Amino acid sequence: MGKFYRPKKKPVTMRLDSDVIAWLKADGRGYQTKANRLLRHAMTYFVTKKKLAGFESRTRPIGKAGHSKGKV
Repeated sequence: MGKFYRPKKKPVTMRLDSDVIAWLKADGRGYQTKANRLLRHAMTYFVTKKKLAGFESRTRPIGKAGHSKGKV
């Protein structure tokens, strides 16, 4: 992503727990931006983790649930 990259925004309706909303709003304005940053961070983490897991599975065989031995 470049310095001036701004992804297109899309309005959505979400149902969140009231304590989560209170936490997001605790710092004042910008709670939607804060939520977006948290979700983007989580998305990036899981996408990266998934890519790494895919790379590992191509480089060495792993059995069920990450065990390298036979059936579990």
